[in-house]
Amino acid sequence: MWTKDNMGDQTGKTVIVTGANAGIGFETALALYEAGAHVILACRSLKNAVSALSQMEEQKGKGSLEPGVLDLSSLASVKQFAEAFIQQHRRLHLLINNAGVMIPPASKTAEGYELQFGVNFLGHFALTGYLYPLLNATPGSRIVTVSSLAYLSGIIDFDNLKSENSYDPMREYAQSKLADLLFSVELQRRLSAAKAQTISVAAQPGANQTALARHMNPDAFEAAVQRVGKLMEPSQGALSTLYAAVSPDITKGGLYGPDQDGGYRGFPAEATITPNALDAGVAKKLWSLAEQATGVQLP
Repeated sequence: MWTKDNMGDQTGKTVIVTGANAGIGFETALALYEAGAHVILACRSLKNAVSALSQMEEQKGKGSLEPGVLDLSSLASVKQFAEAFIQQHRRLHLLINNAGVMIPPASKTAEGYELQFGVNFLGHFALTGYLYPLLNATPGSRIVTVSSLAYLSGIIDFDNLKSENSYDPMREYAQSKLADLLFSVELQRRLSAAKAQTISVAAQPGANQTALARHMNPDAFEAAVQRVGKLMEPSQGALSTLYAAVSPDITKGGLYGPDQDGGYRGFPAEATITPNALDAGVAKKLWSLAEQATGVQLP
């Protein structure tokens, strides 16, 4: 049973956690701060980042905290955040691509992509690309991308990524989380081919009591809870991300999630990745689209 007490001292590490102001992201950032890391709280607004920072400092962790403004729905904001970070920091040990949006009303990014696909996947793709040179120059660095069990039902519809034809909130959420996992696996393929020293690994947090489901109507939310069972506290849901970020025993390109009840509850363990996220053809097509959409290239 792995908990944050097994993390070890993280002093000297520089970490970015996207969406660090709430839920899984908050708990992930807090645990790393408590363990001694310097954690950049990359949040959609400075207000959110500063508020989270103040709450975390009350725990008097061993590390240090820094607020950052990162709006993943705008590629210009992603570039601005990355450029500012590179100017101020010489190394990056952990990039935790955690932030996400779930089943919002039909919305689009600044570049016209469906919001969930744009925020959950494209924004993180661009961020990873901008920061890759610094990551690869930092010994022992990792890129952790947070997916979800929703990926199991996901299909990448290349003809509807801007909601050209229709919008189904849960379908698009599943698609975005599949895109995250396809990205994480394909990134490791490319890192291995390039003999890079940084590694890519994915996590999924299981079923948690967070604000992510705030767009669900109450009846739908209750039905979902009845289906998946008791929700975990986000501090436990964050353990899979933390394990992927710091454990010496991870598999490159692997997926980590709760070990009980089909991945909905429990403690971190390696999960089996289903074929839809291992399809190299789909991954390469998605990669090419992301490069064109963002103007950013990775190995």
